[in-house]
Amino acid sequence: MMYDIIVIGAGPGGHAAALEAARLGATVAVIEKEAWGGTCVHRGCIPTKALLACSKKLDDIKKFKRMGVSVGEPSFDLSAIKRHQNRMVRISSLGVRKSLEETGVELIDGEGIIASPNEVEVRQTDGSIRMATAKNIVIAWGSQPVMLPNVEFSNRIIDSDRLLAMDMLPERLIIVGGGAIGIELATIAAKLGTGVTVIELMDQLLPYEERDAAEFIADTLKRRGIDITISTSVESIEESDSEVRVRAVRKGSILEFAADYALICIGRRPVLRSAELEKLAIWYDQKGIKINNHCMTSVRSIYAVGDVTGGILLAHRAAAQGRAVAGHLFGDGSITWSDDFIPAVVYTHPALARVGFTEELARKQERSVEVRTVEYGSNIIARTEIMGNGFIKMIFEQGRLIGVTIVGDHAADLIASMALAVGNKMTKGQLRNWVLPHPTLSELLNGSIY
Repeated sequence: MMYDIIVIGAGPGGHAAALEAARLGATVAVIEKEAWGGTCVHRGCIPTKALLACSKKLDDIKKFKRMGVSVGEPSFDLSAIKRHQNRMVRISSLGVRKSLEETGVELIDGEGIIASPNEVEVRQTDGSIRMATAKNIVIAWGSQPVMLPNVEFSNRIIDSDRLLAMDMLPERLIIVGGGAIGIELATIAAKLGTGVTVIELMDQLLPYEERDAAEFIADTLKRRGIDITISTSVESIEESDSEVRVRAVRKGSILEFAADYALICIGRRPVLRSAELEKLAIWYDQKGIKINNHCMTSVRSIYAVGDVTGGILLAHRAAAQGRAVAGHLFGDGSITWSDDFIPAVVYTHPALARVGFTEELARKQERSVEVRTVEYGSNIIARTEIMGNGFIKMIFEQGRLIGVTIVGDHAADLIASMALAVGNKMTKGQLRNWVLPHPTLSELLNGSIY
């Protein structure tokens, strides 16, 4: 059988490409060798958000007394929390399979190896090998954790996959890397009683976010008992039977840290099967496979989506690319994607969300910008629900919205409409005509326009 499209990898990008292609009438097969849903479902978005949801409930209970609601002393059962985590992973993974099956996609368990621009060798889980042919092939190989130079993962030097798989949290944890993954895991661990130290190479946590928003998050984490060291380079990590010791340098001074485990969270990199890429003359470098604005590689019938293309390694960006590929091949081409308008969220408590430019980046590019900020304290719902501090910052260029950062409760939900506004380059005038329900937290969004 000649498929219209074969997708290799069932993470967010591969899932979206297959689903959209099938909805548009294409014959589709998806090959997945490990876990339906990919890293996002099994080792990233879903398990971390399940744990963050549990830890957030502990926070919320502490507000009840101020609202006249009496409850007992809050406590938690880690085994029950882990069951919730695992249940959400199973549900999400089954959901991926079910959505594809219901749309008529053929699901193949096994490893797909590209043999030619229109052929995939499928090494199935039962040990058999078959050849599958298609007019188009989509690479969705995903990404993997980056390791420090001269350091190897071991019993006590671990990555986020290993931490999420643990049944018990350590008493002391060193997290190397203050990006989104490290900070989210720091939030979870600290809420559940682990002593946490975060070591970040750059001069702020969350180095690519608004500096004042990143400092807001850092201050919040410090108040929760997390030790944070910035502008610090890790020189070595030594492991013994009982602990790890980290040697680091900050402004010429030697620092030493000890803990039960060292968690390395310095980023992820694309999974690049160089033998296949080079055999097919697909252009790539260590940052990812090179694609055009339709996600086509240097070989016309082969496309690539998601983390394997480098750039912004986010599930929803991968899904946007997948839909764009399907729309380009089988639709009217109206579905597009742009890295300029991909929202990013750090799910701390409270969260930080951003879309488009930060103020610092806009000024580095010598753009003439106007910055408007509104505080959560100006909103009656934020006060009524005791949400605490937070703010929204909007960046305008010549009257058009080019960037928004939100730090505070429900930031992840509020950023969705701002992504639409930034993506459509809406003007102040258009935003002022936006009628929002009262009283709601969403009123903060047009509160910063005036």
